[in-house]
Amino acid sequence: MGVSLADNDDDDDFSETHDINVTPFIDVILVLLIIFMVAAPLSTVDLPIDLPTSSATPQKKPDKPTYLSIKPDLTLALGENPVHRAELIGTLDGLSDMSKDKYVFLRADKSVPYGELMGVMELLRSGGYTRVKLVALEGAPGAPAAGAAQP
Repeated sequence: MGVSLADNDDDDDFSETHDINVTPFIDVILVLLIIFMVAAPLSTVDLPIDLPTSSATPQKKPDKPTYLSIKPDLTLALGENPVHRAELIGTLDGLSDMSKDKYVFLRADKSVPYGELMGVMELLRSGGYTRVKLVALEGAPGAPAAGAAQP
């Protein structure tokens, strides 16, 4: 904000200015909006897995969860990166933010046989990762699960 330096000077060069230039502020806000719009989809796991539903109360998700996914073709993915079964424990051990006392969130497609799911859980257990949480879609309480037989 500009102010006149002389009290009785009739020079309008240094008169008080009441306008605030908000254009740079709006430009910064728009740039930040674009950055967040681009970065938000990149921060989620986006694998095509058809999860079963559950009516259990959802629990708080940690800041940076470790997702292990079993795809319909029975391949494994750690986050969004494919991983072979033989290399799974070594890959988990190599993650900087992963330790054996943190949870591994296990996601499996509906079409994955129960034996395959148990095989992956056994593989995790043999590697020392005993804290496993199963991930499902949220369903309405009291509603039958999707794909369940209707009487």
